[in-house]
Amino acid sequence: MTWGWIALAAAAGLSATPAAAQEVRTLGKLLLTGGVTTVEGSAGGGLATWAVVTGYETREGIGANAHATLVELPDYQFRAHGAAVGLYDRVELSYTRQAFDTRGTGAKLGLGKGFTFRQEVVGAKLRVLGDAIYNQDTWVPQVAVGVQYKNADKAAVIGLLGGQDDDGVDVYVAATKVLLAESLVLNGTLRATKANQTGLLGFGGPGADDYTVQFEGSAGMLLSKRLLVGAEYRSKPNKLGLQEDDWFDVFAAYAVNKNFSVTAAYADLGTVATFKGQRGLYLSLQAGF
Repeated sequence: MTWGWIALAAAAGLSATPAAAQEVRTLGKLLLTGGVTTVEGSAGGGLATWAVVTGYETREGIGANAHATLVELPDYQFRAHGAAVGLYDRVELSYTRQAFDTRGTGAKLGLGKGFTFRQEVVGAKLRVLGDAIYNQDTWVPQVAVGVQYKNADKAAVIGLLGGQDDDGVDVYVAATKVLLAESLVLNGTLRATKANQTGLLGFGGPGADDYTVQFEGSAGMLLSKRLLVGAEYRSKPNKLGLQEDDWFDVFAAYAVNKNFSVTAAYADLGTVATFKGQRGLYLSLQAGF
């Protein structure tokens, strides 16, 4: 499948009190509390999946978005585009197509200039507990479980690198809490995965085809009802032995309105395929309802 859309995230105007939040309940979610779109297409931050369901729908409606993401690094370029649907603020279904362009670095790696790894990610998420926004009288977060099927397209190269498979499944559980009075958004996710560089370099490695549990965390502050700033961390496995580092970013997400938002970040991906210092600009656009 090929999906050629632009995109972005988020929900409706964030107020500082639970009482005000209750007033707009029938109008849909609050601005930016539905998250933006991750590199894998799920609702969340740029790097970390959240427990929220994509779109502005309430429990009586359907929401959707399309997104496009670009990450410019010193030696590589990452691109992604796709779409997601939220059903009754309970179920999320998503599809994303990723491209990892080695540009001139491909020749140095013996792959050829501009050699591009591609991957498709199909995801499903189910909210199982709580409400991130409206349960302001309790510390119980919104909790969701999810699964992502990933299929990379360079099986021969992945095999030469030591990867055991060109497709795999990630399973995760995420917890998200929005503290309206403090204007804070907090999230923690545990992901069971075999993926190398989220699956673009295959799954498993020499003598290491088992699942490991990785952590994804986000913390953001709403400076206004339209602007969220924060930071993310995502731990990574190292199954290929190519020094796969953990990821970090600092980000700003701005909601123009309920239909369009922009996320910009400074992302530090560490060492990628033996090339160190992969830090650069992350830009993601999301459009939807």
